[in-house]
Amino acid sequence: MSEYHAPLKDMRFLVHEVVGLHRINALPAYAEASPDLVDQILEEAARFSNGVLSPLNWVGDRQGSRLGEHGVMTPPGFADAYRQFAESGWNGLTAESEFDGQGLPRLVATPVNEMWHASNMAFTLCPLLTQGAIEALRLCGSDVLQQRFLPKMISGEWTGTMNLTEPQAGSDLAALRTRAVPEGDHFRLHGQKIFITYGDHDYTDNIIHLVLARTPGAPEGVKGISLFVVPKVLVNTDGSLGALNDVRCVSIEHKLGIHGSPTCVMAYGDREGAIAYLVGEENRGLEYMFIMMNAARFAVGLEGVGIAERAYQQALGYARDRVQGTPVGGKPGSRQPILHHPDVRRMLTSMRSRIEGARALAYYTAALMDLAEHEGDEARRRAHQARVDLLIPVVKAWSTEMAVEVASLGVQVHGGMGYVEETGAAQHLRDARITTIYEGTTGIQANDLIGRKFMRDRGAAMRDLGESIDAEMTALGDHAHAEVRVIAGCVRRALGELQRAGQWVLAEGSQQLPQAYAGAWPFLKLTGNVVCGYMLARSAAVAASHLLEGDDDQAFCDAKVKTARFFADHVLNECAGLASTVIEGGASAVALDEEQF
Repeated sequence: MSEYHAPLKDMRFLVHEVVGLHRINALPAYAEASPDLVDQILEEAARFSNGVLSPLNWVGDRQGSRLGEHGVMTPPGFADAYRQFAESGWNGLTAESEFDGQGLPRLVATPVNEMWHASNMAFTLCPLLTQGAIEALRLCGSDVLQQRFLPKMISGEWTGTMNLTEPQAGSDLAALRTRAVPEGDHFRLHGQKIFITYGDHDYTDNIIHLVLARTPGAPEGVKGISLFVVPKVLVNTDGSLGALNDVRCVSIEHKLGIHGSPTCVMAYGDREGAIAYLVGEENRGLEYMFIMMNAARFAVGLEGVGIAERAYQQALGYARDRVQGTPVGGKPGSRQPILHHPDVRRMLTSMRSRIEGARALAYYTAALMDLAEHEGDEARRRAHQARVDLLIPVVKAWSTEMAVEVASLGVQVHGGMGYVEETGAAQHLRDARITTIYEGTTGIQANDLIGRKFMRDRGAAMRDLGESIDAEMTALGDHAHAEVRVIAGCVRRALGELQRAGQWVLAEGSQQLPQAYAGAWPFLKLTGNVVCGYMLARSAAVAASHLLEGDDDQAFCDAKVKTARFFADHVLNECAGLASTVIEGGASAVALDEEQF
């Protein structure tokens, strides 16, 4: 079992040189986010993640959270770590200064959040959900709700949750039954929600639940859903805490992984009804909740990057230490660490290249979010937002599926010892497995991409992205470094396969909807492969330029180029098959009759 160490060099390289902090720092809203300040923030975050959160990861898995007479108790050390986390100001990194936030760019917060996820995913789920609740209230809540709840949520004194799922509904939000009845300036809410992350805990003295419910006479289906704030403890007009609300955790789930994170069944209004406050307008709750959902989906994609990085670090450490066998081509009878075996090197390089691609994709998307919110030109803001909307399901689904694959390879690198819990490799696989499921399964993300994000605008946002990729890769075709030219050519060919698949979807998909949606995941995976390849080609070009200039860190830069070349050879080569699956494979995916299964 090993501890996590934040890959600061790679993070700084991406932020400063590949994604381009200078573009974000040039925005008036982020003028204070200088390179020196950003480096200081990343270094402090690395110290906290390495020294405080990482050692608790094993504790959380072994002991887990439990429900007692007075509510949920988190594992030993978690509550104290949360207090340190909040007191250090980490909870308000991107929040506005008017609510005592630090107002930093998402591009800066993204590597910080990656460190939290990698060092202790179960712990980090609490601030993750709080950030989503803050964003929803910031954009949709009234001034009264914002003043009452946001300052203490941003400071970390209170936490937030997102309450969607009900026992009979699952992901089908049209089937929600929780009801809210008006009573003066508030509502009385009754219902039950399941799978509520950190629905109860011992970190803070209040929890602010954002809950979907129906009001009397609301339309059927998703058009009749409203969003409510339901505090665990009522807040008086002077900001002090009052009586307990009619809210309680009735049980917590026993799960495959993330044992330190309590997943609660929440009961609202078992007695007189939970006091709830309407967010925005009635019947627009799903629209408002999607603000939280998009924030959470991006964050879960980043979870995938973090947990994959931790699995890779542990597998690499084991491969360096474990001596076994004679490598192919080695001196007969010599015994070497398994890192010398070609297949182990293949697995480790596969892990590394996918992680670096997913990390670059997430950081690139974060920078686009900053530009979409703060760039001066309105048309450019809209274009940036369209690209963000296109990439969010890719960040979520591609990165989390990657995390499961990487964590599984981590177990494989350990061999039989990976299947033994004491090494810790299995925990990463168990923890990663949920990431493809919550906040919208991989299938939901794929349907969102191909339907709402691609077919709805007739491929406009994807064409714009493709034109950007093609222009950059065409320019890299003249790069002085031969490997960069090869990588750029591979990206252009992969882009051609994505365009081929997209043309079929636009031409035939609306007439063959079941077949088109059966190919939704291959289409998303193809998109992720191309965009990650694009970002790795960018990285390789920057690194190769440093190599040609004779910069000091030759080993780091050379590794960047070699990793990008591996991705081109081993991942981008999958794109032709994925495109053919989208075009030709849908019919066989839906061919079996119900009774034939």
